[in-house]
Amino acid sequence: MPQPEMPTKEIVLNILHNVIDPEVGMNIVDLGLIYGVEISGNKLRVDLTMTTPACPMGDMIMDDARRALTGLAPAGAEIDINLVWDPPWSPDKMSENARDHFGWE
Repeated sequence: MPQPEMPTKEIVLNILHNVIDPEVGMNIVDLGLIYGVEISGNKLRVDLTMTTPACPMGDMIMDDARRALTGLAPAGAEIDINLVWDPPWSPDKMSENARDHFGWE
């Protein structure tokens, strides 16, 4: 039986739409918390941030993202969830859908 392939960036982002920031009830992709997805060989790296360094849900969100990606990647794949703070998150990173949801221009 052939080994499953590494997911594409599009598939990674689609699965991360299922990871919700419980404080605001919105997925981390639409919130603009995903800063990058890199797939190289057997490695999958996701750079993500939080709305604030004091986010009390940060560990849970990172664990949820790792769990979602672990189910997506083939066995033995290296998954790196990298928490970054630069550039700092701001509401302009949100999708139009998220800004509409929160009533922000």
